[in-house]
Amino acid sequence: MLGKAELKKPLKGGNKKRGQKGGYGGDSKRKKADDELKAEGDAGKKRLDALSVGYYRRVGERLNEDFEDAEERDMFVENVLSEVKGKASLVAMDRTGSITLQRLLPLSNPDQVAKVMAELGGESGSDFKSISCDRCGGHVVESAIRQVSRLTGAKEDEDEREDALEVQLLSLSQVVRDNSAEFIRHVHGSHVVRTLLHVLAGCVGPPRTDSRPGAKDRNAAPQLTDFEIPTSFWYELKSLTETLMDKVKLSITDSVASAVFQTMLTVCHRKRPKLCKRLIKRIVEFLTSCPAAPGTSPLLVFLKDQASSHLIETILQLSPKSLLRELYKHHLKGHLVGLALHPIANFPVQRLTAASAKCKLFPRLFDELVQGLEAIMAAGHMGVIVQLAESCAEAEERQAELMQCLLSAFHCAEPSSRQVHCLTLFMSLLTYDVYYRSDTAEGGVQLEVPLSSICYHGSRLVQALTRFRERSVLLSSLRALTSEDLLTLASDPTGSHVLQALISTSSDKGRGKILKRLEGQYVRMACSKLGSRVLEAIWSSASVSQRQTIAQELVPSESQLRSDQFARHVWAKFALSHFINRRAQWQEIQTGQSKKRKLFSDFLQ
Repeated sequence: MLGKAELKKPLKGGNKKRGQKGGYGGDSKRKKADDELKAEGDAGKKRLDALSVGYYRRVGERLNEDFEDAEERDMFVENVLSEVKGKASLVAMDRTGSITLQRLLPLSNPDQVAKVMAELGGESGSDFKSISCDRCGGHVVESAIRQVSRLTGAKEDEDEREDALEVQLLSLSQVVRDNSAEFIRHVHGSHVVRTLLHVLAGCVGPPRTDSRPGAKDRNAAPQLTDFEIPTSFWYELKSLTETLMDKVKLSITDSVASAVFQTMLTVCHRKRPKLCKRLIKRIVEFLTSCPAAPGTSPLLVFLKDQASSHLIETILQLSPKSLLRELYKHHLKGHLVGLALHPIANFPVQRLTAASAKCKLFPRLFDELVQGLEAIMAAGHMGVIVQLAESCAEAEERQAELMQCLLSAFHCAEPSSRQVHCLTLFMSLLTYDVYYRSDTAEGGVQLEVPLSSICYHGSRLVQALTRFRERSVLLSSLRALTSEDLLTLASDPTGSHVLQALISTSSDKGRGKILKRLEGQYVRMACSKLGSRVLEAIWSSASVSQRQTIAQELVPSESQLRSDQFARHVWAKFALSHFINRRAQWQEIQTGQSKKRKLFSDFLQ
């Protein structure tokens, strides 16, 4: 539809400033970025002229708008790709051109994607190396090979086109194999290799972006989508992994290369589990055969290294039970506490503890780690303690021992009257003496201290403890909190998860006692972003009589609740208008929901 001439004309929304959200940045920012690129030592490299850069910028702006139909979109893509033809490499290695191509390739058909890849690779495919290792070109190559997941298994009359794309992907993989050491150590080229491993295995995650993920997304494993692959990909994956294994030494010395090996193991574990076991075995054999001081396992050295420790974490997560037992028996036994105290090695210890929960190895790990419980806490490595509690809950072993050790570590085991404060201490990760420190000249202990200092790992610890068979100490401590403390807990970003977990695991009688303490706070909870979610969780597990009590407290504040941004959802979900105007019908609906919930619960048990 729109060629180069047409794109010179003003487009819909074209007057929007580039510095605004959704744009690509203003001209001054772009000039600064271009100057920074030139300063990288590639000033002699050919670049797009200013007119072409402006053209691809306007193409990007047009892609922000909707197309009338698929035909208009296809014509637009075809016209733009005709402008790309003959200078695909220049476009891909330009910042603006790269961004535009990344957005354009998902809209292209298999033939178009294959032609772009063919031009990027050159006649022999050797140009893939320079493009893939470019800060902008690497993103385009990734985007192109990701399209295989969308296009493979399409219509039968497109098989020939799919073969062309398949050939280009295999050509890229060959270049990677021929230059594997350079690729896996390169900050940009390594990402191309990782995406290539995903596609050859038949699974792909969300596209990589320059934006920084949020805290939750940063720690979460990416969601992978499986797709059908041609037979040639299976053989090529085996060849590529064999080539990478020849460079296994780089995986322990280079953090960028280590990430490639982690991806290789992860995708093989998902799609080729037998191959994954062989790869893990070979890597472990290499790690344990490296020279080390007499009487010291080389694995202990690698566990404390920034680059190799990440790879070992992946190995521990994916290893079969037999290998975990072997690693512990011959390399880790007697060293777990020391490793848990190390600023780097404590993370692989967490992975080992998590993996061992599913096998008979866990009690031995527990008995060793629990001896250094207070030292590990003093070092601030609470992730180890939290994982130990989570593994106890999953394995259903050593739960009473851990609870007693925690009470002792927080100085609230003796006298027994102190145990009623354990919940507050666990959530704040402070000992009894520190939390209830004296503020008086006489040095007496103040027990009326408002709930505060709820921390992330403290919340995680208590949530794990709520899954233990015996929770009476925690529930007694919860019932000892004042109504103001319960409101603080419900409104806290980390504490709200604790309250939900404790209420959901309580018996009907225990839940009733907790709700009794919350009476008078329901309106304030409903008007809180986090408190309203806790209130909804309470409602879902409450009996009909308990729901009626909650509703009776809420309805007098109808105007306040219906005008609040959070409470109005509570009002709707609890059907409080029905409660006011059609009480009998409301009661009947709630009774029916309660019976269904009980029937479903009995079925699961």
